[in-house]
Amino acid sequence: MELGLAGKIVLVTGGSKGIGLACAAAFAAEGARIAICSRSPENLDRARATLPDAVGLAADLTDASAAAAMIDRVEDQLGPVDVLVNSAGAARRSPPDELTPEFWRAAMDAKYFSYINAIDPMVKRMARRGRGVIANIIGVGGKVASPVHLAGGAANAALMLATAGLGTAYAARGVRVVGVSPGLTDTDRVAEGMKSDARLAGISVEEARTRGVGRIPIGRMASPEEVANAVVFLASEKASYITGVTVAMDGAQHPVVL
Repeated sequence: MELGLAGKIVLVTGGSKGIGLACAAAFAAEGARIAICSRSPENLDRARATLPDAVGLAADLTDASAAAAMIDRVEDQLGPVDVLVNSAGAARRSPPDELTPEFWRAAMDAKYFSYINAIDPMVKRMARRGRGVIANIIGVGGKVASPVHLAGGAANAALMLATAGLGTAYAARGVRVVGVSPGLTDTDRVAEGMKSDARLAGISVEEARTRGVGRIPIGRMASPEEVANAVVFLASEKASYITGVTVAMDGAQHPVVL
């Protein structure tokens, strides 16, 4: 399917590994011009080994001024961004008895504000230009509470509402805002989460993984590339009437009617 993304300028936050890197590679394969952002220069260097034409920028997106400056740098180098994909940041998991107000705040900084700090300046620029797409990689923990992911799940839930609200607010100005919420995906980030699951249940990490996969009707985790395929489609003109929604990708683990 020709998605019409050749020559589009795509910025992927958290684009140096996992789902973000898979998204960057998928857009590059469609002929888009890519910028990736990460806090880690080392991770950026590794990512650019597989994406040699991508622009790599290091920034801490929990800092609003750093996020805005990063966007300025991307647009100075490549031109106006057509698609922003947010995949930066993840909240740590914790058993509920170990949660503190500081932990909840850190989760919002790590997941919610690392997205909002990029979304806020970008959606306004896109609205002034009358075009653009913002795609947020969120996570099913925002709809289904997990005892070891309450703080991060709350951040995900807030992002789902922001996606719906911004999609509505900017629809008439040519900007679409969509979300994709993966379930268990074969990434380093999920592997780290399995350690918390195992600790809470008093089982091995291998057993936690087996149990997790066993709850997925499709019988396996998603691959980062499968999530990226959905993001690329949603960012294309083939999805031009889709906005303000978050699409679940959990292998039918939570078969709910929306």
